[in-house]
Amino acid sequence: MSSYDFYEYESVAEKRDRAAIKRKSYQKKHPNAVPITINGNKIAKSFWGRAWCNHLKYYADHDNRVSRGRSYIKNGFVFDLAIKKGLITGTVSGSGNNLYQVIISIDPIADQRLEEQINGHVESLEDLTYGKFPKALENVFLTSENGLFPKMNEIQFSCSCPDSAYMCKHISAILYAVGAKLDSEPLLLFELRGVDTSALVKRSVEEKMSSLLENASSVKSDRIIEDDSIIDLFDLE
Repeated sequence: MSSYDFYEYESVAEKRDRAAIKRKSYQKKHPNAVPITINGNKIAKSFWGRAWCNHLKYYADHDNRVSRGRSYIKNGFVFDLAIKKGLITGTVSGSGNNLYQVIISIDPIADQRLEEQINGHVESLEDLTYGKFPKALENVFLTSENGLFPKMNEIQFSCSCPDSAYMCKHISAILYAVGAKLDSEPLLLFELRGVDTSALVKRSVEEKMSSLLENASSVKSDRIIEDDSIIDLFDLE
């Protein structure tokens, strides 16, 4: 602070250096913490990570807070992140020395609509992991109405900071941190929404195999030799 009580300017590099020092100290006390750091200007680079971050635009009522959260994640102030079914928790460093605890609860997908919509298109967990599915299925996963990403009425926020806003910048930082995390562990998104990926793939493969068998039984191949033809071919009586 200057003698005129104005905040002194702090460059991005200085913010990141300060965050790195605080993060290192935090990790010594919390060795199991999972900090999220960003290399470069993009928060997420993978299909799933970008899709998650793009979905945050549907929380337009909180657009100002969302943008402030981007700077927090880019500067390295997310010191811990955990994702499991229906729950995201994280620790974010404030501009001072305070650490804030964020809890984000997300309703799991209760019905079987994703399994029904996929309908035999996804053949392996590898396909899900790398986003390898037909273009038409993007509407299943990415739509704001009935996709895999939570709508505003399916998500609840909580932060230990004194900000009275429903979505503070620390919550926003954790939301973006999820997008960065999905770069390396995309199946966490399915776990978060309570989707059993193993059952999803199993059902998809079973439906596709069933369809193939039905098609095969309805078409007789020219390569199948009838019993009478075999007898004539080998002069058998």
